[in-house]
Amino acid sequence: MRHIAIIGSGPAGYYTAEAAQKQWGDDVRVDIFDMLPVPYGLIRTGVAPDHQSIKGVSRRYEGTALSDNVRFVGNVTIGEDLTIAELQGLYDAVVLATGAPNDKPAGIPGEGLNNVFGSAAFVGWYNGHPQFAKLGPDLTGSTAVVIGNGNVALDVARILAKSASEFTGSDIVAHALHSLQRSRISRIVILGRRGPHQIAMTPKELGELAHLQRACPRVDLADLPADGEDLFLEPGQRKSVSHLRSYAAIPEEFRADKPVEIDFDFFASPHAIMGDGKVGGIEVERTVLDADGRASGTGEIYTIPCSLVVTCIGYKSSPIPGVPFEESAGRFANDDGRILPGLYCVGWARRGPSGTIGTNRPDGFAVIELIAADIGDGADKVGRSGFDALAEARGLDVVTFRDWKKIEAAEEQRARDGAPREKFVDVADMIRALGE
Repeated sequence: MRHIAIIGSGPAGYYTAEAAQKQWGDDVRVDIFDMLPVPYGLIRTGVAPDHQSIKGVSRRYEGTALSDNVRFVGNVTIGEDLTIAELQGLYDAVVLATGAPNDKPAGIPGEGLNNVFGSAAFVGWYNGHPQFAKLGPDLTGSTAVVIGNGNVALDVARILAKSASEFTGSDIVAHALHSLQRSRISRIVILGRRGPHQIAMTPKELGELAHLQRACPRVDLADLPADGEDLFLEPGQRKSVSHLRSYAAIPEEFRADKPVEIDFDFFASPHAIMGDGKVGGIEVERTVLDADGRASGTGEIYTIPCSLVVTCIGYKSSPIPGVPFEESAGRFANDDGRILPGLYCVGWARRGPSGTIGTNRPDGFAVIELIAADIGDGADKVGRSGFDALAEARGLDVVTFRDWKKIEAAEEQRARDGAPREKFVDVADMIRALGE
C-alpha cells in the first residue's frame, strides 16, 4: 500500500489525487490537506464570481474526493498544526500543491499606501476568502488604476465596472456586492508596460467588455500596430487584438450613454504611486519596445489622478519552513517536481503562476509518475491512521469532505435570489455551520 499526502486542495491537488488513483487503483491512500475547512482553492476564491461555468470543474474533483481511497483533511495548517517532516514520517510521498496565493510585490515607490492592493487580496475580497474578507477597499473615488495586461486585470476591471443586476447568477459575496453598488468609480485605467501585441488576455475574457451594461472600453488607435502585423500572431492572440481594434472604433456618441469608461493605457509603466497616507495618483512613464519586444522607459512621465490601485502582476507561493524555496521565481526549488527525497511539488508551487486550470492535470500525472518510480510498493508507513492519532493527540478540529458538503448546503440555503450560494467568509462561521 502507498500513502500519499497532498498539501492543497485546488486543481493541482485533485488532479494529482486522480492520477494516483489511475496509477495504483485501490493500492493507494491519498490525504488532501487544506488550511481552510473548504476545498477547491482558486476555483472557489480566485475564479471570477461571474464565471460560474469555469467553477463547474469542481464537480470533477468531487468525484475523486468522494472515492474510498481519497480523503479531504480540511482546517489543518501545515507548518503550524504539524510539520512537513512529521508528514514525511507518516506518508511515502508528500506533494506540495499549495498554488501561489501571495501577491508578487510591484516594486514601485508608494505601493504600501492605503487603497493600493495586490490582485490576490482584491480578488480574495470579492470572492470571500477569509484572509481578505475584511479588506474594505474604498470605492468612493472616481478613478481606479489596474496594473497588468492579463486576464486577472480584466477580471478586476470588469467586476469594478458591472452594475448590480449583472451579478445575477454569480456568487460574489454580499459585502463586496454592497460596496460595488455604492461605488462611484467612473473610470478604470488598465496599465500595460508593453503594447496590444504583447497582452496576455484571452479572447473570451477580453470580448466580455463589449457587453457590459454601463461601461465601455476605450483603446487609443495610435497604440495599435498596422493591421497587417496581426497576421504574425497566433490565432487566439490575433482574435484578442481584433477586440482591441473594435474598441478603438467605438464612436463617441455610443460612449455618451455609458457612465463608466475602461481605458486601456498601453506602453505605460508605473513609476510611483503618490499620496499622503492614501493613494491620490500614479506616476507613469511612457515606454517603447525594442526589436525583441522588451519595454524601456522614454523618460516621459505623466500622472493619472486616482483613488484606488490594484496590481495584477503575478503571484508567488508561500514558503514552508524546511523546504527549499526560490524567492526570485516565487516557487519551491525543484527538479521537474522533485524537491527532496519523498517531497514533491506540482502546479504553481512547482512551475510558478502560469498556465490555466487544465494545465495542472498533466502536471499531476507527471509528478505521480516520478513518485511511482521513487517509492515502488511503498515503505510500510502508517499513512492516515498515523495522522489521525496525531490529530487526536493535538486536538485538531479536522473537517472532512462530508463536513464540507454540510457547509456547502448551508451556503446554498442562505443564497440571495438568483445566486448559487452565499459563501461564509469566516472560518468560525464555517465550523459553526457543521453543528446546525
